[in-house]
Amino acid sequence: MADSEPLLSLDGDPVAAEALLRDVFGIIVDEVIRKGTSASEKCHYSIKKGAAFLGLGTDSVRVVKADERGKMIPEDLERQISLAEAEGAVPFLVTATSGTTVLGAFDPLEAIADVCQRHGLWLHVDAAWGGSVLLSQTHRHLLAGIQRADSVAWNPHKLLTAGLQCSALLLRDTSNLLKRCHGSQASYLFQQDKFYDVALDTGDKVVQCGRRVDCLKLWLMWKAQGGQGLEQRVDQAFALARYLVEELKKREGFELVMEPEFVNVCFWFVPPSLRGKQGSPDYAERLAKVAPVLKERMVKEGSMMVGYQPHGTRGNFFRMVVANPALTQADMDFFLNELERLGQDL
Repeated sequence: MADSEPLLSLDGDPVAAEALLRDVFGIIVDEVIRKGTSASEKCHYSIKKGAAFLGLGTDSVRVVKADERGKMIPEDLERQISLAEAEGAVPFLVTATSGTTVLGAFDPLEAIADVCQRHGLWLHVDAAWGGSVLLSQTHRHLLAGIQRADSVAWNPHKLLTAGLQCSALLLRDTSNLLKRCHGSQASYLFQQDKFYDVALDTGDKVVQCGRRVDCLKLWLMWKAQGGQGLEQRVDQAFALARYLVEELKKREGFELVMEPEFVNVCFWFVPPSLRGKQGSPDYAERLAKVAPVLKERMVKEGSMMVGYQPHGTRGNFFRMVVANPALTQADMDFFLNELERLGQDL
C-alpha cells in the first residue's frame, strides 16, 4: 500500500484483520486441471494449504485456466492479475508447475516469466516432480525458462528416487533471504563468533529447528551415480514410458487419456462388456467404476499397486508413473497382462 495511505488501526478486531489481509494479498496459481473445471476443488492442495498456514486465507488464492493438456494459459494469467488489481488486491506471487501430479504437464515458463516481469511479481516454479528432467540433455527443453524463476521447489526423492524425504528450495536471491525471513538470532544455539563461516549454519534459516541432513542423500547418490548416471536414470524413465504407451496402443481395451509428454501414462481400461458401447448414455458412468474395482483386485491379489483418479470432467482412469529405475520392459508387459487378467470378467 502507498505510504500516503497508512493502515488503519484494527483495535484487535479479527473481522477487520481478515478483511485487511484479503484486501492486501492475492496469490495467482496454476489450475493444474482441464480448462473450465472449478479450481476451488481441483488446484494443487499444497498451495491453498500454504496460504492457510501463512494466515492469508484460502480465498486469497486465485486460479488461472489451463489448456486441454493441463498447461497454464499465460493470457488468462494476465486477465487474473487485472481482475485482482481491479478488486483492490495486490498480487505478489505466481506459482507455475513443471510436472503436474496427474497429467505430468509442464507450464510455458518463458511466457509466464514475461508476465511476471511486466507486473513485478515473484515467480515460483513447483518443479517437485519434473525438476529432475533438467539433468537430461534430451528432455530438459521441457523446463525452458526455469532459469528466470525467483524460486524453485525440487524433490530428488521423486523422479531420481532418492530416499524419502529429500527436497530442495532453490532461490535466485543472494542476500541471505531465508535468514532475514526466519532468523531469530538465538545466540544460545547459533553463535556468531565461531571459528568458521557461520553462513554455513542453516539451522536459523529454516522454519523448523532440528532436522535430518536430507541433502546428504542427494550428495551420496550423485557421487555414486555421477551426472551421467542420473541423466541415464531420467532418460530410461522416458524411454520406458514410451514403450508402455506403444504397447498399450496395440491392445484392445486400452484407451489413452492423452499422449504423455512426461512419464505419467494416463489411460482407461475398457473391459469386454463396455467395448464398442461408447455411444451408450451410461458409458462414462460405468467406465468410471472400472478402475476402483481393478485397484481393489490388484491390491488383494498382491500383484501391483497403481493409482487412479478422476480429473476434471474425465471419469476415473489409471495413472501409471514410470519412475523406478529397476523397472524393465518385462514389467510393463506384466502390468498390461495383469490388467487384462483382472478385468476379463467385467
